[in-house]
Amino acid sequence: MQRIVILGNAGSGKSTLARALGQQLNLPVVHLDRLFWEPGWKEPDPQQFRARVSDAVSSDAWVCEGNYARRTFDLRLPRAQLVIWLDTPRITCFARVIVRSLLNRPRPDLAVGCSEKLDKAFLTFLKFVWTFDRAYRPGIEATRTAAGPQVPVIHLRGTRQIAAFVQGLAVPAAQHPSRVL
Repeated sequence: MQRIVILGNAGSGKSTLARALGQQLNLPVVHLDRLFWEPGWKEPDPQQFRARVSDAVSSDAWVCEGNYARRTFDLRLPRAQLVIWLDTPRITCFARVIVRSLLNRPRPDLAVGCSEKLDKAFLTFLKFVWTFDRAYRPGIEATRTAAGPQVPVIHLRGTRQIAAFVQGLAVPAAQHPSRVL
């Protein structure tokens, strides 16, 4: 398993799982939010973002976390060997997003110059998190099925299942930390 895509709601644990898998399997980690956002939460030119993603997944080994379905699945899924859907309950996602925003600590999965704060945009984002499973997930799944029907999919729900999955990997953790893109 050398190329893994992780999908799920905000606050589901995508970035945390990606870092754990990167460390366990000695794979570089690609955080799509880091590639997408410009300082101050500005959106990049669409072709610029696609070029960043294409470059990041051009190697033979990576863990890539983030949805960006219509924008990037055609770049990632044809090369992926596994898709992991995190089925974290929405109340857990919602609470995690609120807590991490209140703490406002630097996160390795966010672009430089992007910090979370409680403002109008954050309230809109909370609505996205709360309605993700009903309003967004079906479209992401349909796009995933169209772009990568051959890629095996596993579903993990909750921290226990995620921890058991990571611990169950046959490859021991590498001595060197994984790269973050």
